[in-house]
Amino acid sequence: SMPLLLGVASETLAGERRLPVVPDVLKKYQSLGVVLQMQQGAGRPAHYGDDAFAGVSWSADAASVYSGADLVLCVQPPPAESLAAMKPGSVLVGMLQPWADAERVKLLQQKQITAFALELLPRISRAQSMDVLSSQAAVAGYECALIAADHSPKFFPMLTYAAGTIRPAKVLVIGAGVAGLQAIATARRIGAQVEAYDVRPETREQIESLGARFVDTGVAAAGTGGYARELTDEEKARQAERLGKAVAQCDALITTAAIPGKRAPRIITADMVARMKPGAVVVDMAAETGGNVEGTIAGEKTWIGEVLVIGPTHIPSRMPVHASEMLAKNLYNFISPFIKDGTLALDWEDEVMAGSCLTHAGEVRHAGVKAALGL
Repeated sequence: SMPLLLGVASETLAGERRLPVVPDVLKKYQSLGVVLQMQQGAGRPAHYGDDAFAGVSWSADAASVYSGADLVLCVQPPPAESLAAMKPGSVLVGMLQPWADAERVKLLQQKQITAFALELLPRISRAQSMDVLSSQAAVAGYECALIAADHSPKFFPMLTYAAGTIRPAKVLVIGAGVAGLQAIATARRIGAQVEAYDVRPETREQIESLGARFVDTGVAAAGTGGYARELTDEEKARQAERLGKAVAQCDALITTAAIPGKRAPRIITADMVARMKPGAVVVDMAAETGGNVEGTIAGEKTWIGEVLVIGPTHIPSRMPVHASEMLAKNLYNFISPFIKDGTLALDWEDEVMAGSCLTHAGEVRHAGVKAALGL
């Protein structure tokens, strides 16, 4: 029988530099009897030349990768013409932005493609090693702390020099999920004084364990599945008032509140930005999904008065080597348990697999996506 053909084509989205398989992880697939068919140059944006991938079957174009593969790995959702080239019954695994595009979901359905969107991964402990959102959020949090430090007109650490002592910069991080915690840890490592805020009270311990101070607004919004619930108007007003004070005192503000498939919540108003110190820096990690800060422009650095507001996009692509390594391991951990003797044996009893399935056998399998897109 033919070995399982794993396809990886070049990413087409401008600014995307990550890769869904790296040479070390390729060896693991090969030990399971899988053959990788890859588009020439696909690894180059992540600094992997073709020669880094031993034992690969090379294709000059994307079409032959998509039409030949039994299993396709991707970082961003492939373009429609690539999905249309896939064999019926073939499997697609990656970040598919399931809520973004009803037409794409319909195409996957019509083409009888079995698609797994890793944004849909159940939030259970067994799935942590597959969690692409968490691994890439760690990259983004680290990067955003560096962006803030790089653009601040102040030193982050306390500094003693011949003529005296420089006080450390004050950094405020909003949102203490994976990205926020990484931003806190990185800003602390550089030596800043860090405060952090999250509406989920259970994050206080994690924030304090990293040596940061928890900003207590008296508003608690523990929700389900690790995300926060919506706040009432009264809670929003109280949060805004207490938060406004902390924002006004900081030298750098990093906001990290984003929920997959939803617009980013607006947390920092124009009024709060207006009360910040001259030379303060804001890094809005949620810029791509509308931003947490009023006035953020995705992909731009904007001066609002004397405050610099930065809306970085494609943040994990700023360090594609390690971001790709993390992503490749997440994807491998998700799909490898179902590769037996060089063939793919999907197990629908497995709650991680069943829960991440977007489409299969001409059906939209995920109830939440189906309802959200009206399919």
